[in-house]
Amino acid sequence: MQLSSILAPERTLCNLPGVSKKRFLTTVSEHISKTTPGISADAIYTALLAREQLGSTGIGNGIGIPHCRVADCHQTTGALITLNEGIDFDAIDSQQVDLLFVLIVPAEETTEHLKVLGALARLFHQEAFCQALRACKSDDELYRTAIYFDEKANN
Repeated sequence: MQLSSILAPERTLCNLPGVSKKRFLTTVSEHISKTTPGISADAIYTALLAREQLGSTGIGNGIGIPHCRVADCHQTTGALITLNEGIDFDAIDSQQVDLLFVLIVPAEETTEHLKVLGALARLFHQEAFCQALRACKSDDELYRTAIYFDEKANN
């Protein structure tokens, strides 16, 4: 999986305010809906919240990968976000989360969903990648840094 195939500059947000898990999910759902035609913010939010109720997507070390499948989604879509302050995400290590990748996948794409999640987990388990993302000061720098590390990892 190439990160550039699921992440676009308009879905890369640097230093958003950290408020709460539910507020974050609301904000990111609205943002993805605005940048992805045909998917409602309510559908995204409901699916993300339902997934979080099954178990936290906070994978540790301040990282969260909220993900879900959505019926109206026709293409795997991602959003990369850093928060200016960590939030409680019920992560497995109880650390607050400040680095998130939100993944929305078409409802019928179970295999694709798992494949992309695995690739994202491998990428976010690289300490240098996470440190570089956290050091970014703008949306554009965050996007370029993520794509650079992904291309480096895939070559």
